[in-house]
Amino acid sequence: MTDSDLMFEGAGELAGMVRSGEISSRELVQTSLQRIEELNPMLNAFVQVDADGALAAADQIGAGDERPFAGVPIAIKNNRPVKGLRLTYGCSLMSEHVAPYDHNITRRLRDAGFVIVGTTTLPEYGILPVSEARVFGPTRNPWDLQRTPGGSSGGAAAAVAAGMVPVAHGNDGGGSIRIPAACCGLVGLKPARGRISAAPELGDSSLGIDGVLTRTVADTAAILDVLAGYELGDATWAPPPAEPFAVSAAADPGKLRIATTTLPPVPEAGVDPLAARAVADAAELLRSLGHEVEEVDPPWQDDAVRELFGVVFSSHIALSIAYSGRIAGREPTAEDMEAMSWAIFSMIKKLGAIETRGAEIALQGFTRRLVSFLHPYDALLTPALAERPLALGTLDTDAPDPMATFTRSGLFTPFTPVFNASGQPGISLPLYEGEDGLPLAVQIVGRPAGEGQLLALSAQLESACPWERRPVLE
Repeated sequence: MTDSDLMFEGAGELAGMVRSGEISSRELVQTSLQRIEELNPMLNAFVQVDADGALAAADQIGAGDERPFAGVPIAIKNNRPVKGLRLTYGCSLMSEHVAPYDHNITRRLRDAGFVIVGTTTLPEYGILPVSEARVFGPTRNPWDLQRTPGGSSGGAAAAVAAGMVPVAHGNDGGGSIRIPAACCGLVGLKPARGRISAAPELGDSSLGIDGVLTRTVADTAAILDVLAGYELGDATWAPPPAEPFAVSAAADPGKLRIATTTLPPVPEAGVDPLAARAVADAAELLRSLGHEVEEVDPPWQDDAVRELFGVVFSSHIALSIAYSGRIAGREPTAEDMEAMSWAIFSMIKKLGAIETRGAEIALQGFTRRLVSFLHPYDALLTPALAERPLALGTLDTDAPDPMATFTRSGLFTPFTPVFNASGQPGISLPLYEGEDGLPLAVQIVGRPAGEGQLLALSAQLESACPWERRPVLE
């Protein structure tokens, strides 16, 4: 195995190599840092690299370390605090802000033995499904440098797909793990609402949840075991699983009843023929594995629902903008941000608390109906994306009508946000490759708080249709 191959190994396998003494953590971290040095000028996936800190941490890890991921390099998306590193949210107001503490995610990953090598890019305030923040410049897809790696966890996905790190942290408020996973040929799970705490500084989120981008379902499940669980002060949390997620992922899912659809929740969204074919092929694969598969038309093509989600999502973004203003010590202005961010902030400021809270309650009413519709089924199969990964520059945040860009983004990713609203777990799986040479993914959605069964089904599909391709970077 060459050094460049190491970062394409599973995180669990790499930890086993460190534990056995086959390789040192320093060697793994040096390999990761070398890959970042070589490839980041091309891909622009990292905001900050902490070589000295990572090597110092690696030197504290020796053979026999029983922590599940001892010695394995990882990157953190640059909207979660890593003590001593810049925390920017992709915005100019926070571009030089240094985090004074570790987020719950950061601490749990460190406690599991991961070595943090740096932080990754995102769009401004994590709004769009592409990663082209003005403060960073565009992040590029390793499979096609003229296309997006997705967003908002685009830097994380590009870093893993290119073999700069074996896994990376991300988060998902409207598809921001599943979308870049689909663009870059990775496994991307959005856990169930409340599964992972936003401690210590953030309260409950009705939409957003943290997670990771990986190469395998097994790594996704094992890292979920590390990240999941109650933190002191949490107001709500998901019920703990009956067994570790890693155990569930390795089990036979049994015969399941699975719904499938290519009907997009956004009525005017077209579905690329390759995306529709991937769903048809995955449905046939599921049937061959013994599952019952039924085509359905979920009751979700309602413009009012999209408007409700837009208000709720935008209110979350507006809170992030207000937070950046507190960090800067002044009220944000239009000159501080991209036009689309300012338009969203201005829109929410004009709404009252009753309107924004009312939208959240009405959206929950819709998702109750959706979850009730899906209740007879163990899982739902959909396209991961409605379009192929977009060309860089397709979504212009400084367009004359910036909210038109926000609306346009929904045509690219109509299948993901609804499950942030419902709180159900969803996963993007890179089962296929399109004729264009790019990864071709499907999304599978599980029952509420049902990650275990979803992971078992995903692992079964992964085994039946393994994804073993790598991008060619020169």
